[in-house]
Amino acid sequence: MSYVDGFVLAVPTANREAYRKYAAEALVIFKEHGATRCVECWGDEVPDGKVTSFPMAVKRKDDETVVFSWIEWPDKETRDTGMKKVMEDPRMPQDMKGAPFDGMRMVYGGFTPLVDV
Repeated sequence: MSYVDGFVLAVPTANREAYRKYAAEALVIFKEHGATRCVECWGDEVPDGKVTSFPMAVKRKDDETVVFSWIEWPDKETRDTGMKKVMEDPRMPQDMKGAPFDGMRMVYGGFTPLVDV
């Protein structure tokens, strides 16, 4: 069964193109190490919540946009092996300095699909 890594983060709206380029370069590396699909989505309709919401989860500022992304893997074993290789790949930034977003406010997790239609 497939496995999915999901991410939600806040990106300064002015950094949209820098983020697109940063993500596109990183996602090539993920695919080289076993990911089958990588998707980056720029927030369009992401409402503020009263109890919880994507903007609240990433502490979005007024000049930021919420980004939702996911990486699909064939299975968890491939993901575990591939993610280790991605993190060791010299083309990947070894820290978040220079990233076009605040990595400390990124929310992420790994998921086993429950329903896939």
